[in-house]
Amino acid sequence: MLGILGVTAQRTLGGVVGCHGVGLHCGEPVSMKLRPAAPNTGIVFRHITAGAAIPATWEQATDFPLSTVLSDGDGVQVGTVEHLMAALAGCRIDNAVIEIDGPEVPIMDGSAAPFVAMIERAGTVEQNAARRGFKVLKPVSVSENGASAALLPDAEFSMSFEIDFDSPLIRRQELSVTVEPETFAAELAAARTFGNLEDWPRLKAAGLALGGSLDNAVVLSGDRVLNDGGLRFRDEFVRHKLVDALGDLYLAGGPIIGHFRGVRSGHALTRKLLATLFADRRAWCETTLVEAAPLAPVIERGVRQVACV
Repeated sequence: MLGILGVTAQRTLGGVVGCHGVGLHCGEPVSMKLRPAAPNTGIVFRHITAGAAIPATWEQATDFPLSTVLSDGDGVQVGTVEHLMAALAGCRIDNAVIEIDGPEVPIMDGSAAPFVAMIERAGTVEQNAARRGFKVLKPVSVSENGASAALLPDAEFSMSFEIDFDSPLIRRQELSVTVEPETFAAELAAARTFGNLEDWPRLKAAGLALGGSLDNAVVLSGDRVLNDGGLRFRDEFVRHKLVDALGDLYLAGGPIIGHFRGVRSGHALTRKLLATLFADRRAWCETTLVEAAPLAPVIERGVRQVACV
């Protein structure tokens, strides 16, 4: 097994864990299981009723409003994968098979926290293979309609996001984080998806948010939060945008070493950013991750990279 002071080992789940819920957009009941997978498998969605396996990579992503949808190219899709992908990224799970019997990952409570709890129940196992990631070598950015997303060189993975909504409850919010498992679980995972009550008739007419409710989204109406208990964080909105971006960035096929900066951006722009990054071979390199040298007592720090290979 690879040691804590050497190359960082890949991780998978310690067992099988499952859940049941409803799809946010399809409105259908869905069952899902997370299973351990062999080293270098990556994250793979297995649609058990369609008999299709879809790697969770940006190349498999298809255009869809308001969420991230993966497709096998032959008509089989799995939607709203971003919160689960964020939990897998935040918990540093490299290899897992996601078995699902419907068209969409269950929305649960609208956050990544239920998926973090599932991973914690299953436990994690280090594997005898080096963890690999993608180091950003030069700035890459995309923009569209006043929104932008960028990846910048950095020694570790960090994120910042800025939003500005015409809502008295949101307005301008900005947050920067260095993403570690403890930070993700405590500060980001519980932030829920959100929307305006006035927008729901239009969304449902378009076949979206058919499973949406106060149980799985923060619902706003004017200057009121309609959910019992209100917000989980004062700036829950920007925190959830960071969750979405983290899940979409994990479609790189591994962790990114660099800084992500989002300004009013969404799923489509983050996927476009990954496509732009990987289209420029001078903008990135693949690298083996190693743990930073610990202080006494031994405390897990962020990942550091060795030379690109």
